[in-house]
Amino acid sequence: MSKTLSHYINGTLVAGTSGRFGDVFNPATGEVAARVPLASATETEAAVQAAAAAFPAWRDTPPLRRAAILFRFKELLDGHTDEIAELIAAEHGKVISDARGSLMRGIEVVEFACGAPHLLKGTFSENVGTNVDSHSVRQPVGVCAGITPFNFPAMVPMWMFPMAIACGNTFVLKTSERVPSTALRLAQLFSEAGLPPGVFNVLNGDHQAVDALLTHPDVAAVSFVGSTAVAEHVYRTGTEHGKRVQALGGAKNHMVVMPDADLEQATDALMGAAYGSAGERCMAISVAVAVGEDTADALIERLAPRVAALKVGPASDPQAEMGPLITRTHNERVRGYVDLGVSEGAKLVVDGRGIEVPGHPEGFYLGGCLFDEVTANMRIYREEIFGPVLVVVRVPDFDSALALVNAHEYGNGTAIFTRDGDTARTFASRVQVGMVGVNVPIPVPMAFHSFGGWKRSLFGDVHMHGMEGVHFYTKLKTVTSRWPTGIRAGADFHMPTMK
Repeated sequence: MSKTLSHYINGTLVAGTSGRFGDVFNPATGEVAARVPLASATETEAAVQAAAAAFPAWRDTPPLRRAAILFRFKELLDGHTDEIAELIAAEHGKVISDARGSLMRGIEVVEFACGAPHLLKGTFSENVGTNVDSHSVRQPVGVCAGITPFNFPAMVPMWMFPMAIACGNTFVLKTSERVPSTALRLAQLFSEAGLPPGVFNVLNGDHQAVDALLTHPDVAAVSFVGSTAVAEHVYRTGTEHGKRVQALGGAKNHMVVMPDADLEQATDALMGAAYGSAGERCMAISVAVAVGEDTADALIERLAPRVAALKVGPASDPQAEMGPLITRTHNERVRGYVDLGVSEGAKLVVDGRGIEVPGHPEGFYLGGCLFDEVTANMRIYREEIFGPVLVVVRVPDFDSALALVNAHEYGNGTAIFTRDGDTARTFASRVQVGMVGVNVPIPVPMAFHSFGGWKRSLFGDVHMHGMEGVHFYTKLKTVTSRWPTGIRAGADFHMPTMK
C-alpha cells in the first residue's frame, strides 16, 4: 500500500486536511508510490501565517547568524547527497548520476548564500553635502513564495529559498505535487541545521495553492519556474496583487554547429544536452542548427547510431544513460509530438517509440528520437516538447543560423560550436538569448552569476540566484543624515541640493 505524505509547516510535518490527494508515481515501474495531499486555501493560509509570524525575529537575526545556519545546512546536504539523489530518482525517474549532479548545482547556491554578511553590505558616502552623509542598505521584503516544477525537485527550489532566507525573508515553497518527497526532506534538514520554525515551509498542492499564494496579501514576492503559459499567469496575477514576481517560462534551445566545429565534440555535447534527464530540462538542447549541408550530413551520420544505442532504463540500473518520463500522460504527449513531426513531413531518423525495457513493461519509457529536415514552420520546431526529441534544422550560413535563433519566441539558452573566435564573439554579442554557451552545450551559470532567459522565457526583470537573487529578495533603502552643529540657518523651502 502506498504511503501518504504531508506538508511541512512551522517546523513540523502536518497532515493534509483538504481531503484532496494526488498520486505520486514511480516512473520506472508505473506504480503509485505515494499519495500527496493537495493543499486548500486554509492550509495555504496556515503556511503563510507561520512564515509571517516568523519574519520579524528572522529579519532581525544578524546576517552572520543566518549564514551559520546555512553553513550547517550545506554540511547536512553534503552528508545526505546519496539519500536525496535517490529520492529525486525515485519520483522523477532520472538516473542517479544526473540526480546527484542537479543536487550539487543546488548546493552551490546554498554555498553562495552562506556569504550573506558580504552580499548584504550597503554603501556609504561621507560628506555628500556640508556635514551631510548618505548610506544605503538592503533589507528583506517579507514573506516570499516559490512555485517549482517537477524536473528538478532539489535544484530549482534551491535557486530560490536559500537566497531569500539568507537575505532575512521567510519562505513558503509550493513544490511540484509529482515529486514532493525531496522538498520535505530538505525542510527537515534545514530545521536540523537550526532554522527557526516558520522560516521555511513546504506546501504540496495544485492550482488552488498557487492561486492562494499569488493573491495572499501577506506574500510580498513570488518566484516561479515552469511552462510559459503558467509563468505568464503567475506574473500577471502576482503583479496585479502588488507583488514582485520573477517567472521563468519555457524554452526551445538551439545549438548552432558551424562547419569548422569539432564534430566529435559537438556530437558528444548534443547527446548529453538533448537526451540527459530524458530531455526534461528547460536548458536541454532540442534544436541542432547545422550550418551547411555537409555539416548536417556529417552530424546526422554521427548522431543517429548513438541515439539508437542509448541505454534506457531505471535509475537502479547503473548502466542506464536515460530514465523514463515523469508520467504516462507526459509520455503520451511527447509521443504525440513524434507522430506530429512525421505528419508534418520531417524525416524521423531514429524512432524511440517502440522501446521496451526488460522487467519494466509499465514504466513511462521513450527512447531517443532524432528528426532531420525540420523547418521553422513545423510545430515540432516551434513548441517546447520537453522530452528526448532532438530536431535538426539545416541552414546555409551563419547569418541564417543567427536569424533563426533570434526569430524564436523563446530566448532561454543557446550555444555555438566553432573554432573561430570572431564567429563565437559575434554570436554571443548579437543573439537574443539570456544564457549563451561557446562550445558549452548547457550554459547554466554558476551560483555566483544569475540564471534567466529573454523574451517569453522570462516574465519580470530580475534573474535567479547570484547578485540578481539578492536584489530580488531585498529592498533598497537610502538614508541621508546630518547631525546638529549648533548653527541654525533657518527654514529652507527650495529643492535640496549639495551646492
